[in-house]
Amino acid sequence: MVVDTLDNLGKYEALNPLFKDVVEFLKSNDLNSLEAGKHLIKGKDLFVNIQNAKGKTKEVAKLETHKNMIDIQIPLSACETFGYTPLGDLPEAEYNEEKDITKYDGLAETYITCKPGEFAIFFPQDGHAPCITEVEEIKKAIFKVLA
Repeated sequence: MVVDTLDNLGKYEALNPLFKDVVEFLKSNDLNSLEAGKHLIKGKDLFVNIQNAKGKTKEVAKLETHKNMIDIQIPLSACETFGYTPLGDLPEAEYNEEKDITKYDGLAETYITCKPGEFAIFFPQDGHAPCITEVEEIKKAIFKVLA
């Protein structure tokens, strides 16, 4: 897991060859003005989902992991807290191959809050519980990057 400001995202380009395309997309697009939904950047390998997601409590938010994709999550309208538990500390659970997601019951071990202008990167080994916020709805961007 990586948490930092958007100004520093370029420093992480060496972690994945598609991260450079994320940085370029951010330079030429205003995330706040994009319509909700999926925006393809490099087909299925790299796209961004703009969501108006329902805010959740720590108790309601579900931990999840992805085997094939990396998430770069960016809150746009309000602060968002993410639960975090390493995959190695999570119990066995059923993987949904079509949606590339495994969901887990229980609370996260650690919580981190990002404000607009910051991001969190979750790799396949990072269990994360998104959308924890005090507001009813949060606008956010989720870049899905082929791992």
